Amino acid sequence: MCQERTFVVDGCLMAYGPSFPDMFRRAAYYVERILKGAKPGDLPVEQTTKFELVINLKTAKALGLTIPPSVLVRADQVIE
Repeated sequence: MCQERTFVVDGCLMAYGPSFPDMFRRAAYYVERILKGAKPGDLPVEQTTKFELVINLKTAKALGLTIPPSVLVRADQVIE
């Protein structure tokens, strides 16, 4: 189990963690607000609200594991 999609692409079994593209978009929003004159201390602190589940079936097969269909349908991405 790992925290990032890129590790699953490289062979990790599965990852569940924050969506980095979503976090980068939110960071760009904060940069825009600061460049337009907002004080950083006045901006609200946000927590990630979008998470991704990515599963590598090739790794699961190599480990002799069967991922239940109920988990596969919830995955944002399945690597075969």
